[in-house]
Amino acid sequence: MDSSNQKLYDIIIVGGSYAGLSAAMTLGRSMRNVLIIDSGNPCNKQTPHSHNFLTRDGVPPGEIAKIARLEVAKYPTIEFYEGFAVSGSKISEGFVIKTSDGKSFITKKLIFATGIVDSLHAITGFAECWGISVIHCPYCHGYEVRNKKTAILADGDRLVYFTSLIKNLTDDVTLITSEINASNADNIAILQRNGVKIIEKKISEIQHHNGYIEKVIFSDGTAESFEAMYAPVPFLQHSNIPQELGCELTDAGLIKIDESHKTTLESVYAVGDNSNMLRSVSLAVSSGSVAGVKINGELSAEMFR
Repeated sequence: MDSSNQKLYDIIIVGGSYAGLSAAMTLGRSMRNVLIIDSGNPCNKQTPHSHNFLTRDGVPPGEIAKIARLEVAKYPTIEFYEGFAVSGSKISEGFVIKTSDGKSFITKKLIFATGIVDSLHAITGFAECWGISVIHCPYCHGYEVRNKKTAILADGDRLVYFTSLIKNLTDDVTLITSEINASNADNIAILQRNGVKIIEKKISEIQHHNGYIEKVIFSDGTAESFEAMYAPVPFLQHSNIPQELGCELTDAGLIKIDESHKTTLESVYAVGDNSNMLRSVSLAVSSGSVAGVKINGELSAEMFR
């Protein structure tokens, strides 16, 4: 690839939501040449309100992102490109990132703020309620559904811990599980001792009004009314470029990072949901700031010899 006529950015940030914009602001304030590549498709686009973030509690997430983008755009060394990054490769100058429309950009260092994609259950009505009344996090949404009749659609080793967080917010908690067997019997017993009701059935449909649960329909034709449902779901990385470049993943499927958000590949960082199981706007913003400080320090050290 002939990159002699291309602009060499100090940093390309793939993903322009909270984590990416936070990193960009830190770097822009240090006069670094930054390009943000973003396709405008955040995973929380259906969520009506964001919570647990000082000064913006209860504000729609899209509005927070809009304010952040306007603030970041004030810094003259920051550029935006609307597009979807599809590939990346190592070159002598650093890295090249290519987008789906055939454009390519080169950079010394990379930040991936690409987020994750939730693998939603194939239940009628589930996707329409996701982020509204079918939720994943008691810290992000729990206060708003406190004291409401609540279902949990979950399983696994952390079920008791997860349920304990929700039971603190409402006494009316029901675990919905498709099967009770030897592998989860002990957990089920603990939950029952703590007043959690158990329904051992498969869900066929969630009836709702504009994303707000009204009733859960089971495969045997019976139904139960609920006002909220917690449903931790599996996820995939939104971008496979980090792996293609050689970044390692954790056993949970997150990009492996150190305390400064550096990946296992030199000069490549990951921020936000793609590398942190605790998904929230505040933590995404924090991760971007930390990575921005670290990268600016690296660039300064490389120049100051």
